[in-house]
Amino acid sequence: MSSRPGAAWPLVAVFTAGYLASYLLPTVVGRLSAHLGLSPAQAGLVGSALLLSSAGAGFALAGRVERLGARTPARAGLALAAVGYGCAALAGSVPLVILGVMVGGFGSGTATAVAASGIAARRDPHRTSSLGLLTVSATAGVLYLTIPHLGGGHRLPFAAIALVALLVWPATARLDGARTAEETSSPITGRLPHRRSGLVLAGGMLVWSMAQNALWGVSSRIGLDQAGLSEVTVGAVFAAALGAGLLGVTGAGLLGARLGRAVPIGLGTVVIAASIVLSSSARDLGSFATGEIMWNTVYPVVLSYLIGLAASLDIRGRWAVLAGSASSIGVACGPLLGSVLSEEAGYPAMGLILGAATLLVAAPVTAVALHTGGRPLVPGSVRRRGGAPAALLAATTGGLSGAVPKLGSPEQAVTELRVRRRRLVRSAIRTAGPDGGSSQSNAYASTSAR
Repeated sequence: MSSRPGAAWPLVAVFTAGYLASYLLPTVVGRLSAHLGLSPAQAGLVGSALLLSSAGAGFALAGRVERLGARTPARAGLALAAVGYGCAALAGSVPLVILGVMVGGFGSGTATAVAASGIAARRDPHRTSSLGLLTVSATAGVLYLTIPHLGGGHRLPFAAIALVALLVWPATARLDGARTAEETSSPITGRLPHRRSGLVLAGGMLVWSMAQNALWGVSSRIGLDQAGLSEVTVGAVFAAALGAGLLGVTGAGLLGARLGRAVPIGLGTVVIAASIVLSSSARDLGSFATGEIMWNTVYPVVLSYLIGLAASLDIRGRWAVLAGSASSIGVACGPLLGSVLSEEAGYPAMGLILGAATLLVAAPVTAVALHTGGRPLVPGSVRRRGGAPAALLAATTGGLSGAVPKLGSPEQAVTELRVRRRRLVRSAIRTAGPDGGSSQSNAYASTSAR
């Protein structure tokens, strides 16, 4: 996070590098199966290992990014991603590929945790998360258009993820360094706020993400095996779907909090469930493309609101990281679940099961959005149950995002109020009576009571 509150691009860049592996999961799993001799279930298990490693990094860093600073863990995560995925790209044996995948996954999770913490501390976390999803969707769309034409077996997707991590590295120079003990001490440390809502949201995101990525992990096989399409055609469908996702995320960013979060999350999840059923039962290009495009249009929109909802529960970003890590566990289990269900029950039955699970989880997650107000916490807004304004919380912690108050901002208003209070105390002390110390104490006490 830079010293300027408007500089969101370093967070967006790190977010893109961290999320890219999960966006490229279908081609990673498909190529592991086609070029390393793994069964679909075994290839899905490798994808699950990658994402479980990513989730482990998120849980390890939850609540620690503020103390460590964003720059050091972001650089460590990007380095691990570049080395791990690079080794997986160069390796020709399955054990070495799995080792590289797990190292790279830990790096991806570290980068994602840093980005999630930074996004939660910003004035409008939903807008920043939407921009991040927009960027990672665009990057993945370009790769889906180019990778099928370049061959390269299982190596090319891993090499692409490693290259993006290296390209993002310079952006870490604009992130904050480690904070001192005085800077990190604040009255809002301690137990997590909104624990019940946070736990429900984290559990809901785990199941929600598992259902989504169970489909996403086998989408390539559905197009190739059931719909009878070529790899180039499937790649073009994915690119078009991710392009539609760009439009969806752009619309969500423009819409912002006008409808709150409950309506986009609840209604969007219903549309996603229908898209899962349609895509998994596709037997031709038309139905496959319709299901994938409709699903990819709405999926990142709902995800952006879920990320914003998690960020609004704790200004320090702990729920954002924990809910994101729970989501990563669901993402990790998704490819294996999709592979097992498709092998045992077939793709159409798999779609019905995943669609039903998605609908079931919509209710509790939407309830959390309604309970917490359904709108993002912005400077000057007040949390329910008598919470403090976000600007005041940021001011008491020295500015968690490292922001410098702008002229006329709520942060500056809080600072001016403190200055006036100090001046009033000094004035009261100067005009104190002959009793000296007791008058000073009374003047200070009466002023502080305001």
